[in-house]
Amino acid sequence: MAVLKIREYPDPVLRQKSRRVVAWDEPLEVLIRDLTETLYEVPGLGLAAVQVGVPLRLFLYDMNIQDKKGKPGLTILINPEITASEGEVREEEGCLSLPEYRELVTRASRVEVKALDRKGKEIRVTGEGLLARLIQHEIDHLNGVLMLDRLSSLKRALFTKKLKKRLKQHEMDLALR
Repeated sequence: MAVLKIREYPDPVLRQKSRRVVAWDEPLEVLIRDLTETLYEVPGLGLAAVQVGVPLRLFLYDMNIQDKKGKPGLTILINPEITASEGEVREEEGCLSLPEYRELVTRASRVEVKALDRKGKEIRVTGEGLLARLIQHEIDHLNGVLMLDRLSSLKRALFTKKLKKRLKQHEMDLALR
């Protein structure tokens, strides 16, 4: 097992639409184990395969991750599809691929999802509140959509300006070494 590198915006892999998983084999199991290890090493609740550079329709999450005393509650969703959604809520969101950035994002307040588990068996998940937000966020990743795409053009422009400034500072720091 390995902790994988999280790809950060503007890495082009984050804009790829992920391919469906078609084989339940050892490489898939290795990916799931590596994603799991990575999830438990980063400050997040969920992780999509594309965020580590593997554009497959797969993500996992653990809603108990913040409670270190709680039992692990890892859920793996392969080829997920939102089958129903309702309501609307606007809350703050962050993303491992957009480090140190949080913003208000509008999402459905409740979603129902159909997916496959790590053995290829169909499962259904209903999420409300934070779980609904997480599911929608991770499925967006599988579709090449970032939370930036759900912001106003003004908010996106402000983010881009901050990013360019941060990248320029990083280049200057490297030049001084």
